[in-house]
Amino acid sequence: MATTKWVIDPTHSEVGFKVKHMMFTNVSGNFGTYEADITTEDDDFTKSNISFSADIASINTNNADRDGHLKSADFFDADNFPKLTFISTSFTKIDDENYEIAGDLSLHGVTKSVKLPAEFSGLMKDPWGNTKAGLNISGKINRKDWGLNWNSALETGGVLVSEDVKLNIELQLLKQ
Repeated sequence: MATTKWVIDPTHSEVGFKVKHMMFTNVSGNFGTYEADITTEDDDFTKSNISFSADIASINTNNADRDGHLKSADFFDADNFPKLTFISTSFTKIDDENYEIAGDLSLHGVTKSVKLPAEFSGLMKDPWGNTKAGLNISGKINRKDWGLNWNSALETGGVLVSEDVKLNIELQLLKQ
């Protein structure tokens, strides 16, 4: 079997997340700088190795003050922990479109195993003859599992920032 290398097409991809703010609305954000090393056996993603990283300093929630706070020692501590990394351990097919990606997520100096639902859109040729693959990775993690504990109590009850972080990662991969 041949090994196939894939790269992320950054113009058609997004590494995003949502967190509840004040317990009733979501604040969305993304990482603008990221990279991945992805290999498969032929075009079979169930036989893949995925290594992904994102630069914490590239976090963007469309609010400079909030982004600065997220980069500070209260949250990600970007000066001491500049990267978020994910190394896959399995890519399991559930049905024709649904998969589960398991791996080790390292963030804020802590590594934890996670299992994330994924939708694989299959392979397609673009108008220029390039083979592309579509992948949507979702799921939810608890930020406190990685030592991201900062919060503020609300006088009406509850907290300012939810512990749960919803992931929304849209990837278009380009076959090399």
